[in-house]
Amino acid sequence: MTLNSITPPPTQRCYHCDEPIPKECQFHLEILGESRHLCCAGCEAVARLIVDNNLTTYYEHRTQTAKKTNIIPPNLQALQLYDHQDIQDDFVIENDHQHKQISLSVDGVSCAACAWLIEKQLKKQAGVITIEVNITTHRALLVWDAATVKLSDLLVIIHQLGYQAAPFEVDSQEQNYQQTMCHYLYKLGIAGIATMQIMMIAIALYFDVVDKHDNSFQNYLRWVSLLIATPVLLYSALPFYRNAWRNIKTLSLGMDVPVSIALLFAYSASLYATITGQGEVFFESISMFTFFLLLGRFFEMRARRHAAAISANLLKLIPTMATLISGKKVAAKTLKKSDVVTVLPGECLPADGIIAKGTTTINESMLTGESVAVQRTKNDAVFAGTINIDGNISVKVMHDRKDSLISNIVRLQDHALYSKPQIALIADTVARYFVAAILVIALSTWLYWNIYRPQDALWITLAVLVATCPCALSLATPTAITCSTSSLGRLGLLVRRGHVLETLCKVNHVILDKTGTLTEGNVQLVTTKVFGEHSIADILMYAAELERYANHPIAKMFIPYQAKTALFDKVENVIGHGLSGTINQQQWRIGKYAFVSHNQSSHPPAINNQHLNDYSIWLSCNKRIIAAFKIEDPIRSDSKQLVNALKQQGMKVTMLTGDCSVNAQRVAQELDIDHLQANMTPISKLNYLQKIPSTDISLMIGDGVNDAPVLAGAHLSIALSGGTDIAKSSADIVLLGDRLLPIIAARQLALRTRNIIHENLVWALGYNLIILPLAIIGLVAPYIAVIGMSTSSIIVVSNSLRLLK
Repeated sequence: MTLNSITPPPTQRCYHCDEPIPKECQFHLEILGESRHLCCAGCEAVARLIVDNNLTTYYEHRTQTAKKTNIIPPNLQALQLYDHQDIQDDFVIENDHQHKQISLSVDGVSCAACAWLIEKQLKKQAGVITIEVNITTHRALLVWDAATVKLSDLLVIIHQLGYQAAPFEVDSQEQNYQQTMCHYLYKLGIAGIATMQIMMIAIALYFDVVDKHDNSFQNYLRWVSLLIATPVLLYSALPFYRNAWRNIKTLSLGMDVPVSIALLFAYSASLYATITGQGEVFFESISMFTFFLLLGRFFEMRARRHAAAISANLLKLIPTMATLISGKKVAAKTLKKSDVVTVLPGECLPADGIIAKGTTTINESMLTGESVAVQRTKNDAVFAGTINIDGNISVKVMHDRKDSLISNIVRLQDHALYSKPQIALIADTVARYFVAAILVIALSTWLYWNIYRPQDALWITLAVLVATCPCALSLATPTAITCSTSSLGRLGLLVRRGHVLETLCKVNHVILDKTGTLTEGNVQLVTTKVFGEHSIADILMYAAELERYANHPIAKMFIPYQAKTALFDKVENVIGHGLSGTINQQQWRIGKYAFVSHNQSSHPPAINNQHLNDYSIWLSCNKRIIAAFKIEDPIRSDSKQLVNALKQQGMKVTMLTGDCSVNAQRVAQELDIDHLQANMTPISKLNYLQKIPSTDISLMIGDGVNDAPVLAGAHLSIALSGGTDIAKSSADIVLLGDRLLPIIAARQLALRTRNIIHENLVWALGYNLIILPLAIIGLVAPYIAVIGMSTSSIIVVSNSLRLLK
């Protein structure tokens, strides 16, 4: 007998958000003539809103399903706070018609249908003047009449549609960028329109559309071209003149010097030819040259902005408002150190601080790139812009807004972008010498052709100046560096030095700290051995009071055993060895065996016939061993993958640790690390680094105070964000998060960046070397030179943008 298999019915999915529909849910609605099943009351409410307002074409044109709607009444009520004038002063402006205007950050917009839905629904509301949604930037520009409708009412409508909208506070950098781009668009528009008009006239002159014997009509067309080209020369090309004048004043040669010379000479010669009625005119070349050069710079600025916006837009994650523990609503930017705020589930943290009350999970993906939320409880550090997932917590503010982690990230990344690596400095130097060579070659070209064919000397010289302008050469490195630095930020790596990408490609020897780097740094006390009359409780208290003055994972392990008030009169922290303190004329020490026993041997002898080699922390009083502590520190889940990946790439991996050899050997064997140096002090770590072969390009990864010297001394260094401040200040990169694998991704990105920079330089130099002789011998017309130069720059910028993918 054969049993036929029964195929279970497919799980129904929500028509609105495409989520699976639970069996007990019975939500449905007629949409587009059919009964559609929905997964929850939230999706039913949004879908009904769409149907009731005759907006069902949204479902016909959408390219993606909407996000699952989660309408939380308290959140919608909180939107009413945006109606307060003192809060609106930060992000609302009034236009010439006394209407209010605001830029909104809209989350959840994924396609044109989303933008269409928001615009359609808001335009139907009384008091809304205009609403424009940009799906690229996820922002909306809203203009409304405050006397007719409240801002909070409009935000509620957007939230009911399933999108999250909040004011986008534009900082000064954003404002400067917008103003600059606006001016560039004006200049670009004028140059583009002029180019199209003059090219039509030029075609008539070049291809004998106009009778050559009709000089009056030819002169008329030249005068028209002059009138059209003059605004281009005097307004659109103004940035080139300013930069060229700046270079001349500082006795340096930039690429705008030959550009300005070419424009001014071409215009002067064309003006003379127009007035006298003799010679060639180059008005079309002037307009085209200016247009394409502005277009290239416009794309360059967009590329830089797109790369930098990933870090700069972190600032908009900080909420506008905060709730004090008293319940009073205040502007988040006014929070000061020691203020205590309440953060509800689903809200963003308004400031850096520590949790004073409560337990929750925090989404820190905007900082670390890790999508998994992390558990946070009392006394844990939390950061502005991160999202409180599921707990009610009180947070004590520890830093002002300007000193928050997000603000520091933005500042440091901006600083890193201004710091040029060696290859960029070389490219800039080559470009300066190249400009000088171009000017010399252009002068020589004009002298030669002025003797043998004077009627062609000017346009040939113009073609040389334009075709060989080193725009692409100057853009080859900085655009790639900007894009890759931005991508590193998305990986959770904060770049602090300009040489990082260059050095990361050369690294062949990786040196790893153990505690807090390869291990979690969550040290746990396993066993306490007591030798003498003291109780375990007293031993733990004395150990905790000594460790009170240290900043190390081991010190954190003893925190629960600290007394209410400090016991020791004076405590000395001997970095890499331990701590020493005095109480009642007794000297207590905690740390390595050699330190606490005043013995040169790092291996303890048998005590009471017990072999204690696996005990790494010792406690003594007046040179007498009175206790030993056995500890464990779990290995990070991805440490093994990191070591394997490094070895597969042919790198030498060394573990450098101050821990005892027994614990260090156990970790090294588990992670398959061949080279181990244990019982190392900060000085011995630095000495080891200085003795490695000169062919080794070292990368040090650590987190503690004892790692600071070697972090500063290595060719390249990475500190973990959970490490000490001195470690992070000594490092070239700070790893934001608990995962180590982004280090591998960073090296792969650095190699890609190097390849793209080489491709850009080869293209830029190759193009110039090919076009230069052709231009000198008169085979390149000025308009061809313009197109070639501009295309070369655009290719370089577009190639660099691949690093953002």
